[in-house]
Amino acid sequence: MNTLEKLAALIETRKGADPDSSWTAKLLAKGPDKCAEKFGEEAVEAIIAAVKDDKAELTCEAADVLYHLLVMLAARDVALADVLAELDRREGVSGIEEKAGR
Repeated sequence: MNTLEKLAALIETRKGADPDSSWTAKLLAKGPDKCAEKFGEEAVEAIIAAVKDDKAELTCEAADVLYHLLVMLAARDVALADVLAELDRREGVSGIEEKAGR
């Protein structure tokens, strides 16, 4: 199990947990819309770090983006395994071809 899979599994255990017990439980208790909003905020922060060419900040913000993506997925009951399977399905397919096939 890799780091993202471990984190996704941990996030799943926070569903229904006491919001005072963890940040993840608090986010999930606020609902999918708030989880999506928080993901968007973190994505913007990562974009800003990339534009500033601040590798250290971008590294930290990218970790935040990945965490908040996993929380957002969990809030909508989308399994990381399903996302990874979709990436596997796309492997070896040109991005132009894949997009045209949607």
